[in-house]
Amino acid sequence: MKIYLCYIVIDTVNDNGNDIGNDNGILVKFVWGSGETMAKGKRITIKHVAQEASVSTQTVSRVLNDRPDVAPETRQRVKEIIDRLGYQPSALARSLIHQRSYTLGVVTAGLKFIGPSRTLNGITFQAEEMGYTLLLKELPSFDTNDAKPILDSLIARQVDGVIWAVPEVGNNHDWVMEKLPDLHVPILFLTMRPRESLSIVSVDNYRGARIATEHLLENGFRKIAHIAGPAGWWESHQRQSGWEDALKDAGLSIIEHHIVEGTWSSASGYRAIQKLLEQFPDMDAVFVANDQMALSVLQFACQRKIQVPEELAVVGFDGIAESAYFWPPLTTVSQDQHLLGCTVVRELVQNIERGRQEKGIIKPKVEWLQPELIIRQSSSIQ
Repeated sequence: MKIYLCYIVIDTVNDNGNDIGNDNGILVKFVWGSGETMAKGKRITIKHVAQEASVSTQTVSRVLNDRPDVAPETRQRVKEIIDRLGYQPSALARSLIHQRSYTLGVVTAGLKFIGPSRTLNGITFQAEEMGYTLLLKELPSFDTNDAKPILDSLIARQVDGVIWAVPEVGNNHDWVMEKLPDLHVPILFLTMRPRESLSIVSVDNYRGARIATEHLLENGFRKIAHIAGPAGWWESHQRQSGWEDALKDAGLSIIEHHIVEGTWSSASGYRAIQKLLEQFPDMDAVFVANDQMALSVLQFACQRKIQVPEELAVVGFDGIAESAYFWPPLTTVSQDQHLLGCTVVRELVQNIERGRQEKGIIKPKVEWLQPELIIRQSSSIQ
């Protein structure tokens, strides 16, 4: 009968081929097997790759880090051997060498909504591209205002930086100016109003709403209603402000019963267009704060035999894939939330590097991503 034991593989060699551990070494992984098979299961190190390629461990390290000072034929040979041997650089050794975890903390909420989930996809993609792992904290609701235990738990796990990807709703960001001075790693915020001393990445919701409303005005529509997002959301406020200012600049009045509030859901959009027709029966166009609500407006118009766009032009906001496949196809303000997620990771990593090089001095900035108006048949009379 064969007895199988759990062996601990010890590897204290870093990616430059140097020993970074003490006599006891560093725990890397568990391998199950007998003593006979243990040799075959030995972890491949950078030294094995260097020996096989007849180069130094420093050359292998340069290839792994995509350094330019390696001959093309050498680079190709080393990459082929890395693939053949199945070598994987030790993330633990990398962290110990550079004294950092290569982990980003991400705090989010509302992943059932399209926007936050698409943004998280972008964050995940870019973090992986840049060699970082994520530690995710999803809040139970948007109105969570006690950030200290959340941030403390991330810092305790040695994250290199934090992305606060919770949309600003009501006063759920009021903690920022009080708690931020105690945070000893860089933090970037998504989708919130600019504040002094904060680094923020956001889509320009105000600009997107303006270009949507100006498009309707340019096409001859003058009685333009608005289905707003839920009250308290900063994004809702920005989109409503863009609609209002575009109408004011065109010499048109803002009347209270020309606005109905939704909740971002299709069902709320359906109820909102019903109410608008009661309050504003002669409206000829509607700017809707998101595509999900706008698509229900198209359905309602079809059921009531309202011609779109001849009798009612419709413009949404978000640029979701489904907007192109309703009838008529929906004109929408496209915001690239995947790009938003990618951008915040790149900015945070730059801040991490800058902080390490400049002894913690990081200049805050606000970066606005510009949305794009995609014109389709729901707003353009041919």
